[in-house]
Amino acid sequence: MIKVLVADDQILVRAGLAALLRAAPGLEVVGEAEDGEQVLAIAAEQDPDVILMDIRMPGIGGIAATEQLVAAREAAGRQTPRVLILTTFDLDDYVYAALKAGASGFVLKDTSPERLLAAITVVANGDMLFSPQISLRLIEAYTLRGEAPGGPPKDLAALTAREIEVLRLVGKGMTNPEIAEHLVVGETTVKTHLNRTMTKLGLSTRAQAVVVAYEAGLVVPGGRGA
Repeated sequence: MIKVLVADDQILVRAGLAALLRAAPGLEVVGEAEDGEQVLAIAAEQDPDVILMDIRMPGIGGIAATEQLVAAREAAGRQTPRVLILTTFDLDDYVYAALKAGASGFVLKDTSPERLLAAITVVANGDMLFSPQISLRLIEAYTLRGEAPGGPPKDLAALTAREIEVLRLVGKGMTNPEIAEHLVVGETTVKTHLNRTMTKLGLSTRAQAVVVAYEAGLVVPGGRGA
């Protein structure tokens, strides 16, 4: 059973989403929140697997709530719920920031019920909602426009040469099976390298790993070829 917390400041939207999820097999709605403050409180009490998070809410918005949730869970040594961002546009101004905050994917508010349910299952299983190629296009759009958040990139000194190579390939949008084939290793080996990389860099999601690969200069926008 996948436990889901629904967060949206519009009561009709929130109620409609909750009703849809309650009717779906394999899903359990453990709470509804109208702002980020309620998200943090309910998440601490109910420990959801997935949070369906509106990106714009009064007070603590979706991005800030995601950042605080990830920080609090990491400090406590607890697993962070997967955050699925609700957005109006697929190139929303907040997409890049949401990826950096730890969101696992995005879903448009006008998406079909079937796609929404599938998206929740995808992120609950630890994957990104979008294919790596779609996520890369979003990141590249902001990188090329010079709108990526400032600040120095993650320090990669703690990574081994193979971990850096895996990070580079993740940044290029390759899946674990593709990376395994490219490096002529087993998929389990790729997962091990990636998990160690994310632990060393303090990352929670594959999306964050893609962002770091860009910020560290391992990937050049437009240069996705192997």
